[in-house]
Amino acid sequence: MAGKVGFVSLGCPKALVDSEQVLSRLRAEGYQAVPSYQDADVVVVNTCGFITPAVEESLSAIGEALKQNGKVIVTGCLGARPEVIQEAHPEVLAVTGPGEIDKVLGAVHKAIPPDKNPFTSLVPPAVKLTPKHYAYLKIAEGCNHKCSFCIIPQLRGLQVSRDAGEILYQATRLVSAGTKELLVIAQDTSAYGVDIRHRTSEFQGRAVRAQLVDLVRELSELGAWVRLHYVYPYPHVRELIPLMAEGKLLPYLDVPLQHASPKILRAMRRPGGAESHLRTLQEWRSIRPDLAIRSSLIVGFPGETEQDFQLLLDFLAEARLDRVGVFTFSEVEGADANRLANPVPEEVKQERKDRVMALLAEISLQKQRAKVGRELEVIVDSYGEEPGVVIGRSQYDAPGIDGLVYAETDGTVKIGDRIRVKITGSETYDLFGHALGVLPWRPKVPLLGPALSRA
Repeated sequence: MAGKVGFVSLGCPKALVDSEQVLSRLRAEGYQAVPSYQDADVVVVNTCGFITPAVEESLSAIGEALKQNGKVIVTGCLGARPEVIQEAHPEVLAVTGPGEIDKVLGAVHKAIPPDKNPFTSLVPPAVKLTPKHYAYLKIAEGCNHKCSFCIIPQLRGLQVSRDAGEILYQATRLVSAGTKELLVIAQDTSAYGVDIRHRTSEFQGRAVRAQLVDLVRELSELGAWVRLHYVYPYPHVRELIPLMAEGKLLPYLDVPLQHASPKILRAMRRPGGAESHLRTLQEWRSIRPDLAIRSSLIVGFPGETEQDFQLLLDFLAEARLDRVGVFTFSEVEGADANRLANPVPEEVKQERKDRVMALLAEISLQKQRAKVGRELEVIVDSYGEEPGVVIGRSQYDAPGIDGLVYAETDGTVKIGDRIRVKITGSETYDLFGHALGVLPWRPKVPLLGPALSRA
């Protein structure tokens, strides 16, 4: 055995995918992943550096790992700013940036030399940090947008899309191994393939195009749920909505709108405004009325007046978004927004966030009550505290960020099952009901020969 590695993964699902890749490569070289600092020969901390609280959390995690173990390698988004890490924790062994898998491996090799025994170097199955029944599928890295509040292009570079064939081979392997939900992610999922001019690549002996609608059609053929995150409302996104009506794509879009005031959006270097946002949402819902829209908002952005904020409230009251993450503006080192005039006082930011959350909670409560009496398809994530109760998510909810469904069953339902649930009660974000039965599921995956190694 080459050695034992502890791993701390922080940040978004995109960072989680990077962690899975590092751990898979380490396992292939004979290293063992261990769950405690005390058992590890070295600890890798995959950091987030998107906003100030995330930086603080990352620095705290590094400090904890140093205190508990002493040998720490740092990677991830905050690793793109090594001076910040080294100033706080000069004793770290190495610092690498996001997606620099080979550099992480090199640092681990230096701390713990790899085992040369060929019997421990056989390639095992890839490491997954999510449960067996769902997986994040990253289709591109980096971002071409220049939002004034964000430094992702500085941390992760400009967009680099993966070939469609490579993605489909990976998805096929995941579904073959029991994955029933594919969560498609990128910094800007809608722009997938633009940077490589939608070039074609090979999948199972045929050419497939690197374009989002084409990719979703292909993924839908595997039989798993397909859920899209981080979708910008480009015109071609409309082509995805009929796929939802056909049952090929979950009726769910994660669309980071950020605000509704045209003035604030211009300052953010974001497109649109309340009117254009509403037109887009109405168009989508005219095709799939039950479409669930998740979004994220920033309140207290520099220059935001009470009038701008009221415009946001009015928009939310009319748009009736299903799920919304609300953040107060936080300066990020290197972001252009830090230099904007008229900063909003912290107490005003928090007061506005509280007002938004109160409105959103009322909208969510109304939407959840409207589901009582319906039958929903639910994927089971865990067991409840009471015998026979399982906890899952409907097609309208993503893991970790959206609502839950608590369902009473006959005790035979397992984690990963897809079940039909009659909804009998609701709260602000969660639903309650009883299971009507387990839905049959068989993956529709092709037999893979030598191409399996491409996944």
